[in-house]
Amino acid sequence: MNEAGAQIRVFLVDDHPHGREGMREIIGTGPEFTVVGEAASGEEAIARIDDVLPDLVLMDINMPGMGGLEATQQLKFLYPSLKIVMVTVSDDITHLFEAIKRGAQGYLFKNLSPSAWREYLRAVVDDEAPMSKEIAFKLLQEFSSAASSSGASAAKSGGQPAVSDPSVMTTPLTSREKDILERVVTGESNKEIATAFGLSEHTVKNHLKNILQKLHLDNRVQLTRYAYEQGLLKK
Repeated sequence: MNEAGAQIRVFLVDDHPHGREGMREIIGTGPEFTVVGEAASGEEAIARIDDVLPDLVLMDINMPGMGGLEATQQLKFLYPSLKIVMVTVSDDITHLFEAIKRGAQGYLFKNLSPSAWREYLRAVVDDEAPMSKEIAFKLLQEFSSAASSSGASAAKSGGQPAVSDPSVMTTPLTSREKDILERVVTGESNKEIATAFGLSEHTVKNHLKNILQKLHLDNRVQLTRYAYEQGLLKK
C-alpha cells in the first residue's frame, strides 16, 4: 500500500462500459484497492481527476477523441506524482515506448489474470514494478534511436532543440492547486483545507505532492516563501 494501512485509490479510464466494469471487478477483489472515480474519455478524465486526485490511474490506450497516450501526457504535466498504468490488448513495443515517453509508469495487458494485475499494480505504487530484460533492451534501442533523430533535427535547425507540444500549458499550477497553496501558506491543516473544498485529506495530500514537485520545493515553509515572492500573500 502507498501508506501504512491506507488503500490505493484508483481512477479508471476506458471508453467501453464493459472495459471499466472489468477493471472495477479486478480492483474490487483486492482489499487494498478502492475505485474513487471513472471516465469514458481522456477529456473526461482530465476534467474529473482534479476533485479526487487518486494514487493510480488505469488508462485504456485506444479511445476515440483524446486517446490514452495524449491524456497521460497532459495528466502527468498537471500532476507529476500521479502514477498511470496503460491498459491494452497490444504487445507492440512502440506503444510501450510511447507510453513511457509520455509519463506512464506501467503497461498492463487485458488478458492477464486478476492476481497478476493486482500484484503488478501494488509494485507500481510502491515503485517496484519490474521490467523484463527484453523490454528494457528494446526500450534502450528505441530511446537511442529517438535521441539520434532529435540530434539530427536540431542540427538542421541551427542547433536548437525541437519545440515541445504547443498545447502544453506554461502555468505550473492548476487553479485548484493555487487555491490549496493559498490556504497552506495561511497555516491551515490538510483537514481544514479538505473541509473547505469538500475534498478528502488524501486528495489534499496528493495535491501538495504535485505542488511541491512542480515548484521544486521540499516543505510548507518553502511554499510560504514562494507565495510571498509571487505576491500570493501580502507581506
